Amino acid sequence: MGNLLYLIAVILVIIWAISFLGGFYTGGIIHALLVIAVIAVILRLIRSAA
Repeated sequence: MGNLLYLIAVILVIIWAISFLGGFYTGGIIHALLVIAVIAVILRLIRSAA
């Protein structure tokens, strides 16, 4: 499950970077999903370190 989470987070970061740097408009949903993915990864890192 952890590998899938990291894969989804990486895919979202790539899509966000392409849309941000390329000037394409993907809407606000990609930013919301990116924030959720980053928070999930951070929570997983904190829980594994504790």
